[in-house]
Formats: sequence, structure tokens, C-alpha cells
Amino acid sequence: MNPDKIYFKNREVAAYRLLDILPIDSMKLEDWTVIASSYGGFEIAKIIANTLNGKFDIMFSEKIFAPNNEDCEIAVVTEHEEVLIHEELVKAFDISLDYVYSKSKQVFDESITRKVNRFRHGEKIEKLENKNVLIVDEGINTGLTMMACIKTAINLNAKSISVATPILPTASIPTIESIADDLYFVKKLDHFVAINFYYDSLDDVSFEDIEKINKG
Repeated sequence: MNPDKIYFKNREVAAYRLLDILPIDSMKLEDWTVIASSYGGFEIAKIIANTLNGKFDIMFSEKIFAPNNEDCEIAVVTEHEEVLIHEELVKAFDISLDYVYSKSKQVFDESITRKVNRFRHGEKIEKLENKNVLIVDEGINTGLTMMACIKTAINLNAKSISVATPILPTASIPTIESIADDLYFVKKLDHFVAINFYYDSLDDVSFEDIEKINKG
């Protein structure tokens, strides 16, 4: 790995780099709910929420992959059954919408529901009506998961929706800015490799790990 391409030592450092660019003083004038859009964003979300004296949580979601290709992400389903489809890929591979929706339903029933039951005793993410929401991740790659989380927050009638991430591809910026109120990032890259390429240490985060972080 080229050390010149490492921008963050770990998630904790990335969180504090984000805090440097967030308008914390003005944000503190209102109440915020900080939501991680992935397991990897959970530690970062907690650090930011603590600084804002806000609540923090996670939006559970799962990726749907193309038939016979476990590397090709074609959709994301969230815990509120919001399904966001990568339309260009679905058309390119001639994948039926019936397949996407039936697979999403299966993943929701078999995986997401189980996690929500265990993490919040069956309660879906708290009502976001009239809340200021900051959605956080360790990085954005395709943007599909983040967009699914934003759309879920919109459907839950959030008052405002902002996004914060340490690093993302330049190409993802217009899409996110088109539906979020604000987007905060430390680094944007025209040629994006993968999120872990830009961290010195980015350990995998399991469901058990976020349970520990939540209790800690």
C-alpha cells in the first residue's frame, strides 16, 4: 500500500478530523440524532453524537447482489423496508425487479428483522419526525447504502438531513447533495479505490462489536 494514500490512521482519528470541519457550535444550538449507515460508521457516529450531546443510533441495512455475482451490489434494503436500486446495473444485467424485491423481502425477513430485534428489542429506529438527522459513515463508495438511509430518513419525516463522511468519491457528491441538506467530508477523490485503502487500520466490525460500542 502506498503510504501517501493513507489519510486516516483509524476510525477514531477520522471522527476527530470530521469534527474539525463540522460547524459544531451552530449545530449545538439544536438537537441532533446521529445515525451510522453501517457498522463501520458506528464508532464515528458515537464520537460525533457525544460532542453534539445528541442521540446516536444505526440504520440497519443489507446489500442485495446480482444473481451469480456476489461482488456486484444492485440494491440496498433498510430496516424500514426502503429499497434503493442501482437502476443502471439492473438494466445492464437484465435483472428483473421481481427478483430485486423478492430478494429484498427475504433479506429483510431473515436478517434485518433479527438484528433489529436483538439490538433494539424489536423497535425500529426511533421516530425522526421533526428531528435534525446527521447520517455518518466511515467512507462512501457507491453511495447506494447512504442514499437508502437518506431516503428512509426522508420518509420518516426528518426535519433536516445532513451527511458526514471522512472520504468519498467526487462522483458521489452531486447525488448526495441532491437530496441531503448538507454534506460534510474531509477528502474527496476523483479516482476512488476502496474505503479501506485510505485507512492505516480499518478492522472489520461485527454486530457484536456495535453492541459493545453501544453499551460502552
